[in-house]
Amino acid sequence: MKRITLFAGHYGSGKTNIAVNYALKMSREGYKVKIADLDIVNPYFRTKDSAAELEKAGIELISPEYANSNVDLPALPQELYGLVQNKEFYAIMDIGGDERGALALGRYRPYILEENNYEMVFVANFYRPLTRTAGEAVEVMREIETAGGIPFTAIVNNSNLGEETTAADVKRSEAEIKRLSELTSLPVLFTSVKEDLAEDFKGEDILTLTLQKKIGNF
Repeated sequence: MKRITLFAGHYGSGKTNIAVNYALKMSREGYKVKIADLDIVNPYFRTKDSAAELEKAGIELISPEYANSNVDLPALPQELYGLVQNKEFYAIMDIGGDERGALALGRYRPYILEENNYEMVFVANFYRPLTRTAGEAVEVMREIETAGGIPFTAIVNNSNLGEETTAADVKRSEAEIKRLSELTSLPVLFTSVKEDLAEDFKGEDILTLTLQKKIGNF
């Protein structure tokens, strides 16, 4: 378990849902957790959507002042510096989509790299445009790494078709996530699936995702 875990990926990959549920899992296990929203690109689907659930779990949320309002400025709160510098807490960071979103990560890179106790996780959804294959996913990964300045250390498979996702859809993505792992030499941390499909993935590494009716393995 690294002190800082960053989730990044292509638009629509599901990184925000993964980040929120990962933070909730850590909190249930007794860790002191804070979660930060670094998305200055997409104002429509943010970590702040889950503010009530996070507060109930005792997890502090750090997000842009105007998140989830009709005003959206490309500014990040000063509290984010404390998040990466205060080693009393475990930090979860939801990075904005693609290379444009990852640019915001640059200002915190020196602190993260100096501590060297982080996991930079690429969230892959092979049913999204531009990441339908492992090769395409690698291209997106490299763009994010270049913009943010922090190399990926792991990947997760969040391939889904929303509410229409079947167990077969998830299983069809297994070959691509394996190929992505081979191309990047990075481990696969878990695969997420809808809650009602959990029984089809018993015995696999899963992380239970309770929001947006999803579940996964860890």
